[in-house]
Amino acid sequence: MKIIHCPLNGPRNAAEFACAGPVRPPPDSVPESDDRLWGEYLFFEDNQAGIVREWWRHVPSSYWFVVDRDTRTDEIIATYAPEDLPGNDAS
Repeated sequence: MKIIHCPLNGPRNAAEFACAGPVRPPPDSVPESDDRLWGEYLFFEDNQAGIVREWWRHVPSSYWFVVDRDTRTDEIIATYAPEDLPGNDAS
């Protein structure tokens, strides 16, 4: 059984989680963006091999957090509460 460490709920079975894709900044000037630019942001991904930072959700609690995962091995490198991300200047 694969275990993922949720920053809120602790170690849990991987079946309790859903991946929502990579963490990435929104396009510049979202309200002024044309439909093509907005559609590319929502639906196109790089699908790069290696370590990727992704949004994940613990489904039973609806808690969103960030995971660093190696897409080549599916290994979870680290998990973070959004406010605890390295380099986050919000605190």
